[in-house]
Amino acid sequence: MSQSPTPAAAQSPYGSSFYRQRDQDTRASAEAVVPVVQELGPFRSVIDVGCGVGTWLSVFAESGADEVFGVEGDWLDTSLLEIPEERFRSHDLRQPLHLDRTFDLAMSLEVAEHLPPESAEGFVALLTRLAPVVLFSAAIPFQGGQNHVNERWPGYWAELFDRAGFAVADAVRRHVWQDPRVLPWYAQNTLLFVRRDVLESRPQLAAEVEATDPRHLALVHPSFYERKSDPRRQSLSKIVRALPGRLRLALGRE
Repeated sequence: MSQSPTPAAAQSPYGSSFYRQRDQDTRASAEAVVPVVQELGPFRSVIDVGCGVGTWLSVFAESGADEVFGVEGDWLDTSLLEIPEERFRSHDLRQPLHLDRTFDLAMSLEVAEHLPPESAEGFVALLTRLAPVVLFSAAIPFQGGQNHVNERWPGYWAELFDRAGFAVADAVRRHVWQDPRVLPWYAQNTLLFVRRDVLESRPQLAAEVEATDPRHLALVHPSFYERKSDPRRQSLSKIVRALPGRLRLALGRE
């Protein structure tokens, strides 16, 4: 899962073992989601803001993207990168980011909830400057996870994108909702946002926007519902969170 950056490695809760543990599941999710997205493109250049080790970008490269670029915090061990290091930039996403180019697709998955609420509008503005189509997901309220400081329902993000001239397309979730390869936060939260002035030239995306009702974006994946509703599972979750970090990661928990 992509995570947000922090100013220095010592301040980050995500170390090398975290990314090694999560890579297999993240790759499986990407291998299910990326073909769905590429069918609506194809997207030849992709930037991932909050890319982690670049797993999603590596899958996009395998699926036809000619150019990928990743942005992540300067605490990341770059020896773990799955993309060329020259296609990577370290940056604190709480600060403005300036790039001298745009891409076919910008993406940011499960990152925005880690940034303070006052950064939300600027973060959306960044993504919408980078590309005319944005692949986006962010944690919903009570989803849970480390350093989630701005969990919001999708409508909150859709409103910010709308102000930037981008329409929402719920074009991914129905394809992966029950796919066992896809981690539940991706299945639950992943949406596309499309700049309105390109819809006329992108009929597939236009059709997805037309079919999307912005009032019906808030969904809860069964796995999250069951975990939150079962007191026994909640108690187990508390016990697991109290375990030493290395053991907790080995159990595959956040």
